[in-house]
Parts: sequence; structure tokens; C-alpha cells
Amino acid sequence: MNELELLDIAVQVAADAADTARRMRNEAIIDVGTKSTATDVVTAADRAVEQQVIAALAARRPGDTVLGEEFGGAGIAGAGGARWIVDPIDGTVNYLYGLAQYAVSIAAEVDGEVVAGVVRNAATGETWTAARGHGAWRDGRRLTGSAATELALSLVGTGFAYARERRAHQAAVVAHVLPQVRDIRRMGAAALDLCAAAEGMLDAYYEKGLAEWDLAAGGLIAREAGLLVTGLSGRPAGGQMVLAAPPALHAVLDVLLTDLDADGGP
Repeated sequence: MNELELLDIAVQVAADAADTARRMRNEAIIDVGTKSTATDVVTAADRAVEQQVIAALAARRPGDTVLGEEFGGAGIAGAGGARWIVDPIDGTVNYLYGLAQYAVSIAAEVDGEVVAGVVRNAATGETWTAARGHGAWRDGRRLTGSAATELALSLVGTGFAYARERRAHQAAVVAHVLPQVRDIRRMGAAALDLCAAAEGMLDAYYEKGLAEWDLAAGGLIAREAGLLVTGLSGRPAGGQMVLAAPPALHAVLDVLLTDLDADGGP
């Protein structure tokens, strides 16, 4: 099965999952737990949506494995199989408060490389997609990222961790970044931030602490839109840092964030 066929499955499953998330919102917010810290919330909808996605993928691709945020899952798929990387509701705090920035994110990984991904804003229905080598798209329109070339005129997105100590470090970093850019945005859903950068609604985006399910689909969409998606100082994108920016901004942001030890601290 090729990248486009895997993407078609992901799009169908994500659309159904997003419908479930939206329907459950009023019910789910009365059943709220926490994960890593008291501010890291998880709702009944997160769990229900992930279970729905797992079941739907198993029905279509019974030999594949799934890595999900809420229930974990298996490692790399065997020969000929895909590993699906799933965030059932990215932006759970937004979901909890009724802010229209929460999404279902599904990516397909083959032989260790993400080859297809979809991010669907469950509140609005907006959908971003990409398949390896086929570009990035939003609802039928090809994405090419921002044309910005000056950091001082760039709108930069970021996000903050749940742990207090890491937040303090991130706040110190952003305090130094803010005077050097047009402005900062923090919208609370990493997958949607990556899609916004792919579309040019943000000129660039950086964040420390993303998990695989935060990065997989949105990262592919950003790369297929022509952005460089990396860590700092030549390292790959991952939990230490994700920097997504067009080539004209990437180098200067890399230097700035490296000088500020943005991928350091707690």
C-alpha cells in the first residue's frame, strides 16, 4: 500500500474521530483526570476517541501497529506494515475550555519514516494532509509555508510544557525571543501549530517537549510544505526541540534558540 492509500485511510478515520470528539465535548468535560501534572488534563473523550481510532485502523489494516497517546502501543511495524501514530485530541485544555483549537492527528510510519499524515481541527472541520513526496494540502489547496525573510517581521508560534520547572525555563527563552520578532503566538495544540506554519499563518514555530504523536503528522505536513523541521544545531526534531521554519528564517532562529539554550533546562 502506498503513501496516498495510507493517507486516504487516515483522512477517513480522522474525520469520524473528530466527529466523536466534537459530539462528546459537553459530556466529557465532567470526567476529567490528570496525567503528568495537575495541569495535564485528560478527558473521557481522549480515551474514547483513541479507542475508536484503534478499532477503525485494525478493521482496515489488521497487521499494523498503533502508538497512541492514551494507551501506548507497539513499536515499529513488521515488514510491509505501518505503525500508526495517534493523538486523539491534541489541545485537550482547549477542548476542556471550549476553545476551537483542538485536533485529531493521525500519521502512518513505514520502515521508521512517517509517510502520510492528517490533522483535523475537530471544532471547525479544517483538515491538513500530506503524503511523502506529494506535498502538503489544506482542503484542496497546496501549502508552501511563509515567504517571510526577516525575523523582526515574523510571527512565531511556540508552546509550553505542563511541568512548572520547564515552564520557567521556556518563559525565560520566550522573553528573549519576543523583542526580536513581530510577535509570539501560543495557541495550545502543537499539531495545529505545525499546520499553521505549513500554511503561513505562522512564519515559524518552535517548542521543546513534543511527543511522537504531537509531531508525526504535523511535522510531515510542515516538511511537505517546504519548511525545515529539525532540532537545534543539526539535530533531528524530537522531544528536545522542534523548530519548523522556512529556510530563510530557520538558520537565524536556530542560532538564536541555541544561544538561549532553548533545548536545555529541565
